[in-house]
Amino acid sequence: MLVLAGCSVGPLDGGPLEGGEREDPDEDRLGWEDGYWYDDPVDVTLDDGLNGSERRRVVARTMARVERIRDQEFRSRVPVEVVSRETYRKRRGDRATDPDSEFNRWNDQVWEAIFIVGEDDSVAETLDSVFGSSVQGYYSPSREEIVIVSGSETPTIDRATLSHELVHALQDQQFGLDRSPETQDAQLAEDGLVEGDANFVERAYEERCRSGEWRCLDRPESGGGGGGPFNQGLFTTVFAPYVTGPDFVGELKDRGGWTAVNDAYDRYPASTEQVIHPDRYPGDTPVRVTVADRSVADWERFDVDPEADTVGEASIYAMFWANDQLGDHDRYDYVHPYSTGWDGDSVVPYRSDGECGYVWRSEWDSPAEAREFAGAYRDLLRSRDADARGDGVFVIPDSDPYDDAFRVSRSGTTVTVVNAPTAAQLDDVHGRR
Repeated sequence: MLVLAGCSVGPLDGGPLEGGEREDPDEDRLGWEDGYWYDDPVDVTLDDGLNGSERRRVVARTMARVERIRDQEFRSRVPVEVVSRETYRKRRGDRATDPDSEFNRWNDQVWEAIFIVGEDDSVAETLDSVFGSSVQGYYSPSREEIVIVSGSETPTIDRATLSHELVHALQDQQFGLDRSPETQDAQLAEDGLVEGDANFVERAYEERCRSGEWRCLDRPESGGGGGGPFNQGLFTTVFAPYVTGPDFVGELKDRGGWTAVNDAYDRYPASTEQVIHPDRYPGDTPVRVTVADRSVADWERFDVDPEADTVGEASIYAMFWANDQLGDHDRYDYVHPYSTGWDGDSVVPYRSDGECGYVWRSEWDSPAEAREFAGAYRDLLRSRDADARGDGVFVIPDSDPYDDAFRVSRSGTTVTVVNAPTAAQLDDVHGRR
């Protein structure tokens, strides 16, 4: 459960905070934690960072404030560690998986299918670059602790990051955060609820700071991520839950208060479509898309379970944005005619003697929307100087990171893309009927 740079409200100023006393309740109550009420002052010195006792005070009051907004009670204290970005990157590197593992090579094909990670790059390494540069903090369900990534030499804490991650700790204590969805779209959809909930509370917290209702710690000047450039298309994909999730949670709260939000943890959104378009939750569930194996003997599917992935509406939107197909459309809108109308999809990677291909089949709400997607996809191929060979076949030149052959076809509400290293191998990957 992460906070990424770019999902927090801008810096706000508050005066020095001094200690104060207020009578503690006889038992734990909403809005009180570890000796602090939500509106108590805290005695800390910010100039030299926060020492251990100061950090405990800040965490206690922030927990009380999260309770006050979220109307849920923490069941236990939450440990908070502050590390440098260098330390965070090293820890992430120590946990890195082999880019050449069976799963990672399969996953490379999924991201290649949406034109976000090219043939010569590894998704695992690209993700490490994105998260290593953009993560501001995270909550670990397995360790039940928060790690804040500090951009300064002194151990500083961004109040927005802390409140966000404490929501994740609260979610874990109340609902559990141990789920592991099988597909990319399902992961992003469930994150839409989890991150949307946390961002919704974070925004409410910051509004109370901004309005003067609460006295708040100043936020560090270097509040963003660190490091050089990274894959913006991949970032746009994984950032979707942070942008679309708060509106989804807000819609649920409008329907039935925090009870409706709590109930959603028993019925997670089934697709990013439901998060992007909250009116489609929970009734409009995606269709199950299957791809018959019509490959020749030399081509086989990867030995992973499941064999297929679903990329979903948010990833399709990111594909078109990352490949300059949306003009001046707002990057973080996630609603566009090219991706709206999605009803399900399946990406099935194939391999043969060191070469790879895939079949990507998608379903749309109407033939018109399928036609619009197929046309936009062909335009994407043409933007990469693809040579049209007729009968729906395109070949991207060798100089491009996606230098392959593609066959694009539509039948009613179904669009099928077949990918192979050469045009002659398209039928080997997925033969025509």
